[in-house]
Amino acid sequence: MDESKQDSQALWKHEAVQKYLETLSKEYQQVSHLLKADSLNDFEQRTLRRRYADLSPIAAAFQEIKEAEKEVHELEAMCKELDRRDEKQLLELALEEKETLDEKMNLLCRKLFQLLVPKDKYDGSPVILEVTAGRTTGGDICQQFTKEMFEMYQKYADYKRWTFDIVNYTPAEIGGLHHAAAHISGEDVYRHLKYEGGTHRVQRIPETGMSSRMQRIHTGTMSVIVLPQPEEVDIKVDPKDLRIDTFRAKGAGGQHVNKTDSAVRIVHLPTGLAVECQQERSQQLNKEIALRTLRAKLYQQIIEKQLSQEQSARKLQLGTRAQSERIRTYNFTQDRVTDHRISYEARNIKEVLYGKEALDKLINRLLEFAEIEAVTEYLENLQASEGGGC
Repeated sequence: MDESKQDSQALWKHEAVQKYLETLSKEYQQVSHLLKADSLNDFEQRTLRRRYADLSPIAAAFQEIKEAEKEVHELEAMCKELDRRDEKQLLELALEEKETLDEKMNLLCRKLFQLLVPKDKYDGSPVILEVTAGRTTGGDICQQFTKEMFEMYQKYADYKRWTFDIVNYTPAEIGGLHHAAAHISGEDVYRHLKYEGGTHRVQRIPETGMSSRMQRIHTGTMSVIVLPQPEEVDIKVDPKDLRIDTFRAKGAGGQHVNKTDSAVRIVHLPTGLAVECQQERSQQLNKEIALRTLRAKLYQQIIEKQLSQEQSARKLQLGTRAQSERIRTYNFTQDRVTDHRISYEARNIKEVLYGKEALDKLINRLLEFAEIEAVTEYLENLQASEGGGC
């Protein structure tokens, strides 16, 4: 069984989890019984129905896990008996069945944890995703890696059936990428991408343009920023606080994409925040997109302030991590991707950069660890508040 399954099932077996779920299960039965009473007024009916709707999926998931756990215990007893009788073929079949049941238990535990922990209010939001090349003495390694990463997220958006609209793209001279930004919308975009923010490190031997003296492993970095953009963002920006510059949009290799000053750069003078957009041929459209991105960045500052006020000690949560922290290393010479926050390793870098199953698996592992941490913290707070009431 892999580490995440062990963690999920160990948490499910935790005494505090069992006690809490038993309490919720009893409350569900009581609410269900009370709803059948004739003596309730409208307010009581509405209140109880709301609570019933909240508890119903938790009670159902709790029951499902208990039934699956019973099946696992019965199968374990059967495996011991088959092993004692040396029934190798039957034992093999029983062990395969146990593996399937373990997988089912893990999925049920995850479903339950997701129900227990309040959903992040930004999880369903579209995002602005920005990538920026770091600096290195090793030539264009950072710019090339930044381009590969931006393309990885573009492919991942396609894999998840999201919409990926490029709002800014500043290519480097030798085929790489200095900076780019995209607006990504679809189902649960922020939920899947929120842990991608941070510094990504690359280790590789540059492929071309290096003398034999330089043919060694070079280390470079690029950074990713993920800004949730709730549809209802209403940040008022005073036009007097803006400096708006126009310039000619440039394509790869420095060619002018068009002959008019259609690209727009907006600087928010009170904060120094700057955004650019050069993707559309219309200056007005570029200005609208740049303003939308600026509002998202200003909104992010408000979110971060709120999060720092409720700061948690958990390492994965957005509010506790500096955007500059190194979160992942892509080691091309060893063909390995390591996520340092959860000690997760994936082999075959090309598969990860392809932006499909391998990246989705890594992102889901991060989400699972975050869920386990959130449930653990929730229970610790619950126990602390109960302890304080004694």
